[in-house]
Amino acid sequence: MKTRVSVLFMFAGILFAICLLIANILATKIILIGSWAAPAGVLIFPIAYILNDVIVEVWGYDKARLIIWAGFAVNLLAVLFFSLAIVVPAAPFWTNQDAFATILGSTPRIILASLMAYLIGSFLNAYVMSKMKVLMKGKEFSVRAILSTLVGETADSLIFITIAFAGNLPVNVLLIMILTQACIKTVYEIIVLPLTIVVVRWVKKIEGVDSYDHHVSYNPFRTKQVD
Repeated sequence: MKTRVSVLFMFAGILFAICLLIANILATKIILIGSWAAPAGVLIFPIAYILNDVIVEVWGYDKARLIIWAGFAVNLLAVLFFSLAIVVPAAPFWTNQDAFATILGSTPRIILASLMAYLIGSFLNAYVMSKMKVLMKGKEFSVRAILSTLVGETADSLIFITIAFAGNLPVNVLLIMILTQACIKTVYEIIVLPLTIVVVRWVKKIEGVDSYDHHVSYNPFRTKQVD
């Protein structure tokens, strides 16, 4: 029995994983946004949440959950292969080992923080988006997109910064970093929201999706929907 796979769904999933991978590499650089310091990953990471919203809105929570796990697997593989490339002896004439390790290497604590924050934040974003879609009968996409991003990004920032820096930085500094990152990412979502709406409408038209009957599975680790 042949199963039809949407080309647009595959493209959205691939782009989602690419954004996550690039964001984790960019995160090794700290930039200034006004007077606020933040990892350079904030430049692209919110795009992953926007894609998450699009996938939930068009294809439903179960499909979003599949993409989230795929993104997790891609990032885990990247960490493993980056680590392998770092420990394999370099050619004698190659002198960039330290720079290579600095950019692509991370401590186990940072890796754990990044993976856990991504997984929980993405699931919360998708769940809130999907649940609100049912409650609002498919209306108010803008409200749902902003609120789901705020919940997901706040959880992501809270988990990552707490695991990565607790004990090394004062509590007040941690709180400022959490709030700053969550706000920056949410504002990012609001700025590009008009484009997101256009994309959602276009994809829905191509996919022939007009209803809001995507049921929400209350357990993100289950593989079957709950009606």
